[in-house]
Amino acid sequence: MDVLVCLKRVPLAGGTLMLTPDSRDIETKHLGFGISPHEENAVEAGVQLVEQMGGTLTLLTLGPSDAEEQLRSQLAIGATRAVLIETDGQEWDPQGTAAALVDAINGEETKFDLIIFGAESADSAGYQIHIRVAHALNLPVITNVKSMKIENGVAHCERVVPNGREHYEAPLPAIVTVRDGLNIPRYPSVPGRMQARKKTVDMKKAETRIPKLEKVTLALAPSKDKGAQILGKGAEAVPALVDVLKQIGAIA
Repeated sequence: MDVLVCLKRVPLAGGTLMLTPDSRDIETKHLGFGISPHEENAVEAGVQLVEQMGGTLTLLTLGPSDAEEQLRSQLAIGATRAVLIETDGQEWDPQGTAAALVDAINGEETKFDLIIFGAESADSAGYQIHIRVAHALNLPVITNVKSMKIENGVAHCERVVPNGREHYEAPLPAIVTVRDGLNIPRYPSVPGRMQARKKTVDMKKAETRIPKLEKVTLALAPSKDKGAQILGKGAEAVPALVDVLKQIGAIA
C-alpha cells in the first residue's frame, strides 16, 4: 500500500505572536517551527498502515527550504521518503497551494492508494486544501476522521458528530483528512533520527503562480492576560484575598 501524507511547516504555538511592520504576516524570526497536531496524527496513521500492510509512505510539503527540518523529523518516525516543493518563504493562497500539490502528486511515479491530510493547519486553519486537491484529482474525500481502517481496498472511517458517530466508506484511491485523537503520535527515536539523515528528500522548485486572493492585513486578538495583581501587604491583604477566592468559587 502506497500512502502520501501532506504537511505544512507552521510556527510553534505557545509563544507571544508579533506581526511584521506591514501587519500582513507573522514575525517568525524568534519562533520555532513544527507541523500541526492533526498532521502528526496523519503521519502516524500512515506509518501504522505501512507497518500493517507493507508499502511506502511519502511526505509532501510546500514551503521554504527550511521545511526540510520538519520533513526529516517525520522521516525519523518511519516515513519512506519526502518531497519538498520549495518556495521563497511567502505564504501561498489556498488555490495556489492546492494546484502545486496536485502537480506534484501527478508528477510522482507512485500512484498513491491513500492521501492523508490533517483536518486544518495550525496557523491559517483554512480547511480547504484537501477539498481542492480531491476535486482536482477526482477522488473521494472523507473529512474530520477520528477512526480509520483499510479493508479490501476500502477506507472505513468514522467522524464524531454531536449525537454520536457517522460511518463512511470510500473505495481506494481516496483522500482522508484526520483530526487529533485519531492515534497517539510516536516520538522520533535516536536510531530513527540517524536513519532519517540517509533518507531521500526530493527538492523541487515551485512554479510561480499568480495569487487569486490578497491578504490585506492581520490583527492580533486582544490579550486577556491581566498579569499579577497586588492585593496588599501582610494582614491587610487578607480580606481582599478572601473576596477573590469567593469570586472564583474556591470558598463559599
